[in-house]
Amino acid sequence: MVIPVKGAPAAKSRLAPAVADDARAMLARAFALDTIAAALAAESVGHVVVVGDDPALAGEAEFLAEPVDGPRNLTRAIAHGIAHARHLPVEEGAQRPSRNPAGARASVESRDASLIDRRWGVAVLLGDLPALRPDELDAALEAASRHPLAFARDADGTGTTLATATRGAVSVFEPQFGPDSAARHLAAGFVELAASDLTGLTRDVDTVDALEAVLNHGVGDHTAEVVAHLADRKGT
Repeated sequence: MVIPVKGAPAAKSRLAPAVADDARAMLARAFALDTIAAALAAESVGHVVVVGDDPALAGEAEFLAEPVDGPRNLTRAIAHGIAHARHLPVEEGAQRPSRNPAGARASVESRDASLIDRRWGVAVLLGDLPALRPDELDAALEAASRHPLAFARDADGTGTTLATATRGAVSVFEPQFGPDSAARHLAAGFVELAASDLTGLTRDVDTVDALEAVLNHGVGDHTAEVVAHLADRKGT
């Protein structure tokens, strides 16, 4: 599972001007932490790679520094993460990549480093899904496992929150995140997952309205804590 995380001050720019810069940075960090926590807790996720510029965000996941040579954007960060994930070795015969007792990145040895292309898929999950639950992610990935390429549309209907590739399709996995990504995924042959009942998976947070929607649904501990702190700070 590749999770790109945009660092401050660029993070959550669409929350401005309603939300101050420091509050936006706090919220963006909380969103990412809750998303990463859900991915790590999902039974069907064997390894999580966080791509960004802040190693402290990764926690028990593997951190992969975003490329600094050339343009820095979501598409390039995702491609960097996918290229890294494709070459992660997996133990032959293993049911799931193992984590060490401390929960850090998986440490495995393999006689065939390309085994991941045949046995394991690669997925990309946006890092701003504070209401995501592990069971929702498991349900989406189980459905995605039936299709070489698949994606989940966001609640707004035009974007994408999750894109997946399984087995042989990993080598041609080029997700189309960004404006109108749902239409571009369909045009590229991705199968749309029926995810309308997976509220935490479909509700990414870019606007104040989207934030209010996920707060009504229920969010992870990090986001709840930051929102409570900001509310106390404003006296409301």
